[in-house]
Amino acid sequence: MADAIAPERLERKTTSMAGLMQHRVKTTPDREAFRYPVADQWRSMTWREAGERVNAIAAGLLALDIGRQERVGIVSNTRVEWILCDLGILSAGAATTTVYPSSTAEECAFILSDSGTKIAFVEDSGQLAKLRAHRNELPDLRKVILMEGAVPAENTDGWVMTLADVEAQGAAWLGKNSKAVDEAIAGIEGEHLATLIYTSGTTGQPKGVRLVHECWAYCADAMDAMKLITADDVQYLWLPMSHSFGKVLMAMHVVTGSVCAVDGRIPKVIDNLAVIRPTFMAAVPRIFEKVHNKVIAGVTDQGGMKAKIFYWALAVGREGSVVRQQGKEPTGLLALKLKIAEKLVFSKLKDRFGGRVRYFVSGSAPLAREIAEFFHACGILILEGYGLTESSAASFVNRPRAYAFGSVGLPMPGTDLKLAPEDNEILIRSPGVMRGYHNLDDATAETLTSDHWLRTGDIGEIDSNGFLRITDRKKDLIKTSGGKYVAPAALEGKLKAACPFISQVVVHGDRRNYCTALITVDEEAITKWAREHHIEGKSYQALVGMAEVKALLEPYVKDVNKTLAKYETIKMFEILPRDFTVEEGELTPSLKVKRKVVEKRYKDSLDKMYTGANAGGGD
Repeated sequence: MADAIAPERLERKTTSMAGLMQHRVKTTPDREAFRYPVADQWRSMTWREAGERVNAIAAGLLALDIGRQERVGIVSNTRVEWILCDLGILSAGAATTTVYPSSTAEECAFILSDSGTKIAFVEDSGQLAKLRAHRNELPDLRKVILMEGAVPAENTDGWVMTLADVEAQGAAWLGKNSKAVDEAIAGIEGEHLATLIYTSGTTGQPKGVRLVHECWAYCADAMDAMKLITADDVQYLWLPMSHSFGKVLMAMHVVTGSVCAVDGRIPKVIDNLAVIRPTFMAAVPRIFEKVHNKVIAGVTDQGGMKAKIFYWALAVGREGSVVRQQGKEPTGLLALKLKIAEKLVFSKLKDRFGGRVRYFVSGSAPLAREIAEFFHACGILILEGYGLTESSAASFVNRPRAYAFGSVGLPMPGTDLKLAPEDNEILIRSPGVMRGYHNLDDATAETLTSDHWLRTGDIGEIDSNGFLRITDRKKDLIKTSGGKYVAPAALEGKLKAACPFISQVVVHGDRRNYCTALITVDEEAITKWAREHHIEGKSYQALVGMAEVKALLEPYVKDVNKTLAKYETIKMFEILPRDFTVEEGELTPSLKVKRKVVEKRYKDSLDKMYTGANAGGGD
């Protein structure tokens, strides 16, 4: 087993995202660039049209006297205007401060103040209200630009203007100086600041990650070299653009010249897939977990012959998956059975995603191996990847022809990997690694070595073929009172994959004599179960408090326990009265569980599982 991987050679072509966009517009002006919703209709935009809007936004910012590397914020859900504004900011030579749209008014004020943001784009009146509420704390913020809606009547000092006004002002500015944006782009240097992304953080105050133009230029070149998608692909993009995962997908879109359908409204994802019929989509594991659980629950409900056909097809699919994981194609009788399984079962599952997806990429949190293997058995390949905001999101990914389930793949071209000898912490070095935390020299020194290796805080191992496997977060490893180390993320993934009723799991046991779990139940699944069992008139909160629901989950937990070492097994679990949410602070905006927040909030529930009659059952 290796403990270091030398970087794959990478030919560099890109100098900045602004320059790349400029090149894309010149190269393929009349090809489709974006699809975006307006009311209930989807509209299309060519690269030429996108370039005109980007230039107008850039010129509008220059007319507002934005300086090189000065920060311009974006507070908005994912939409085509987010991307156009970001490219406009970069093309003006400025830097983007990204703010999650779910951030509170206080969080928005902190980020915009800490970053020294001068101008901010906001999606609508709701986001504008957050900034208005803390305007006295934002002396540097001289303009706010509304993407949609009218300027409010109380805007007597001109603090607020519309995006349309900025673009009109920019067009007029270009009329006087047609080379203004070209000159701004030509003056961009690789080490100039491009993006400040504030980590959502599972603990503590968010930190501003300084990503320079070279970071995104490297990502564009590395993804272009891997050919994950081509100009003929249609990507469906719904992930938060305020997150590095969304941003790196934008880089891939521009460098390939593909089509990108953009809509960040999560409730619309399934409906949109049927309309857009994408060939590629990236998502977080929760999306795949929910689809998997819904499929299994549906099959269980149907029962009878339909269930028998499904599980026969799944068994055949698993045989085919084993062959394909070896880089071969099934032949003979197995190939024939797979065709039948495809027609009877798998094609229906693929239709849920629009019927054309070649493969998915999963990132932001660990994907349970069981989930990846289930979808692969159904003929759907999910390529898991790995990266941090501090590494511009893209550091490792499985490839369509080189993948290993349970791993996060191979290093991106141009990325160095090694494991720290003392504890196997994953260390990364690449042009995509941040240049530090904004105004936090001590935190930067803790995270970056003197020779620019990024300490990821994740523990891993490298197999004989060079695939990286994440075994756990360094700070999340549980050490029981018996001295045994437990990786909670792996157990949580197994439980979510095994039980269609589970939404979230937090495994607990640090300095305790055994492991326990806090579990939240999927509202849709448990409501359906209650209806089928003639349990009427009970709220979700009342349902999850029933002894029958705990009894429903117990066999799944026992089945998972059979696959674990004794010290890893879940001895007890508690069902919580509601699911975790971003709004209540238990999930990050990228849907990772804030473990410390949950453990603190439900401390009494945890303590109860280790006291009195429950105190036995240790290692």
